[in-house]
Amino acid sequence: MEGYAGNSFGGDLEDAVAPVKAAVVDQVLDPELIAELTASLQTSSRRTIDVITPVNGQLLASVPESTREDVVDAFAAARLAQRSWAGTSIGERKAVMLRLHDLLLAHRDEILDLAQWETGKARRDALEEVLDVCINARHYARDAQRLLKPRRHRGAFPLIVGVEERRLPKGVVGIIAPWNYPITLAASDAIPALMAGNTVVLKPDSQTLLTALWLTGLMHRAGIPEDALQVVAGSGSTLGKTIVGESDYLMFTGSTRVGSILAAQCGERLIGCSMELGGKNAMIVTEDIDIEKAVDIVVRGCFANAGQLCVSMERLYVQRDVWDRFVPALTARVEQLHLAVGVGWGAEVGSLISAEHLANVENYLADAVSQGATVLAGGKPRPDLGPFVYEPTVLTDVTEDMALCREETFGPVVSLYPYDEDEAAIDAANDTVYGLNAAVLCRNKSRAKQIAVQLRAGTVNINEGYAASWGATRAPMGGMGDSGLGRRHGDEGLLKYTEVQTVAVQRALGYGPQFGLSDQRWGEVLSSVVGLFKRVGMK
Repeated sequence: MEGYAGNSFGGDLEDAVAPVKAAVVDQVLDPELIAELTASLQTSSRRTIDVITPVNGQLLASVPESTREDVVDAFAAARLAQRSWAGTSIGERKAVMLRLHDLLLAHRDEILDLAQWETGKARRDALEEVLDVCINARHYARDAQRLLKPRRHRGAFPLIVGVEERRLPKGVVGIIAPWNYPITLAASDAIPALMAGNTVVLKPDSQTLLTALWLTGLMHRAGIPEDALQVVAGSGSTLGKTIVGESDYLMFTGSTRVGSILAAQCGERLIGCSMELGGKNAMIVTEDIDIEKAVDIVVRGCFANAGQLCVSMERLYVQRDVWDRFVPALTARVEQLHLAVGVGWGAEVGSLISAEHLANVENYLADAVSQGATVLAGGKPRPDLGPFVYEPTVLTDVTEDMALCREETFGPVVSLYPYDEDEAAIDAANDTVYGLNAAVLCRNKSRAKQIAVQLRAGTVNINEGYAASWGATRAPMGGMGDSGLGRRHGDEGLLKYTEVQTVAVQRALGYGPQFGLSDQRWGEVLSSVVGLFKRVGMK
């Protein structure tokens, strides 16, 4: 098997990743592997970033930190590379993405190991990321030809004017990706940007640098030029403004607070941006549900990735007629969830990402309980399992004056509320500044659809929590309100990375007076023609 070219792995992929597996015993990654992974970083600084593993709270690696000057250099190299990358055919780019698809599936165990070490997530949650990247690579590889081909339009006067709509790449796309889904939110946003002919400078979160570096190395191996996809490492507060200042378009996933700052900076430069931000997602459970099936859906929808998922459910509205049967069943299932931290299969729920995030979740719970919220399941950390593990938690009696009711917890916590009429549940679900994701559990599909279309959210799932809409790659995904701008997935997921250019050809005549007619007479002729077009049904 060929090794990576240039600034990535120098040997066989299995040999290069073997030290990652050895780290399960040693608790520290091989320094030589770290050097290989970080060789592609644009850095002139001697400072490093410590990556702490949630598995045991120890130092996993020290990664070189990029300076603002390094970011400027990375964008300059990406801008030069963009000219030649945009000159490749769509067929060539398609072949690259389909190779990436195959490589990622073939070597999924290596990236799953690394992602677990960096995030502490359950392996099943990491696998969702790998499959998501594969689906996105396949989708945009095979849809780009349709989306990017020139389109012909009729001019104001048919035959006389020919019009062609073209799609041009923006240039260099800056992507700022979070820690919670470090595979998906780095690669799956870069794929359509690259397919559209752009180059990319990626800033992953400092807590998941190794995963991003491994992944970009694999993308280079698939055929993406090194300068066309680069990684810079550092905090958003240090590098964010420089990234905005150098980008031709920005893709950001993260908090609403930071997103609003970056959007304002993009506005000052008059560049476009797309942002998936926070959510306080609601699920409505009607009285006709199959309780056992509904409980399984709720558990996944609330506690996948330990609740560290923008589209996970944090508010659950349960019809009062089924409350007394559903709530005990859910509570019992949550108490039986298998919590574990480490590399390998078997865990249903893994760890939170850091001590800081654990403290945030604990503070939300402590505040709610102090004001009268009732804990039905969970509600405490589990240091016996891992330094940042928190039990999946179910609450009732959460009132609007509690921070947990309104603010995104971003952890394994869900609050339950009874309701009587569907209208009341819809109003309660919509009573938020956010509008990212929502769900309806209901056997009656017609009733479920009637509820769903009234929910103000970018995606709504019926009889699922988030996977049905997220996995529908041909359909757009994004938020309303404070949950973001723009969409990923679907046609817009690629077209947002393009500029529209209209090329119009005047084939005959002109718009000024013709045939020696006066301007008044010529005006009468034009008016008559326009009126005729309307009568014959022309658009």
